[in-house]
Amino acid sequence: MSKYYLNYLDELESEAIYVLREVWAQFQNPVILFSGGKDSILVAHLAKKAFYPAKIPFPLMHVDTGHNFPETIQFRDDTLKELGVNLIVGSVQESIDQGRVAEEKGKNATRNALQITTLLDAIEVNKVDCAIGGGRRDEEKARAKERFFSHRDDFGQWDPKNQRPELWNLFNGKHFEGEHFRAFPISNWTEMDVWNYICRENIAIPSLYYAHEREVVWRSDSWIPNSEFLKLEEGEEIVTKKIRFRTLGDITITGGIESDADTLEKIAEEVSGMRQTERGNRTDDKRSESAMEDRKRQGYF
Repeated sequence: MSKYYLNYLDELESEAIYVLREVWAQFQNPVILFSGGKDSILVAHLAKKAFYPAKIPFPLMHVDTGHNFPETIQFRDDTLKELGVNLIVGSVQESIDQGRVAEEKGKNATRNALQITTLLDAIEVNKVDCAIGGGRRDEEKARAKERFFSHRDDFGQWDPKNQRPELWNLFNGKHFEGEHFRAFPISNWTEMDVWNYICRENIAIPSLYYAHEREVVWRSDSWIPNSEFLKLEEGEEIVTKKIRFRTLGDITITGGIESDADTLEKIAEEVSGMRQTERGNRTDDKRSESAMEDRKRQGYF
């Protein structure tokens, strides 16, 4: 009898599709958390495959901080038209206007942590019982602790010491009223896997991931893009550099790297030789050693 083998990308794809189908089987009102970054784009692509030829059976949800890259918002809107799915938007600015959260002040002020309240409000208002994210275990040590099905209590909080076992790919999505789950189909993927798969599938991504000329400021050991939200400190200077971004967040906190990688193949080759995590240029993760875990405990993505 001949044996059938999957290469490693096919195995990862199969695993992610299995998780997505399990979410649809176990939950009543799931959503895909979509930021317009490569990982959420990948999850949307896998969901499209998982339910083909039908459309993706659940909406996308975007938490809009108001400090997004314009290119990201345009890509989000184009993706929605292509997929033909609905979009739920939670607005951080509305949360600020309603007094639900307070705007940070100072040089490194960010709306990143403010997304927690907006996200949890959107989950509650829309009665979401599972939010599917693009988190990966290789990104950051807090995310390395996460299960495929990650339980959140009725306050939306995560307890990394109280997680359910997942033996033999058996997932337990049972929960009480008011609680919900986060699901992470690409937990076992690495950044290299993501880029190799994007290259293989020729998946469209925002232009920000490709090397391009941009006005930037050197801050927190990375090139922070110039924008209307950037407040220059004494000694800082705006320069033009050819950069690209390995990860996308708010324009105020996402640092770029100098690069000439302007094709998917060049990006994959560049990433293969890197030794720093892709989130190493995110200033929000540099606030403390446990910055990500602290946010996740409160309900962050």
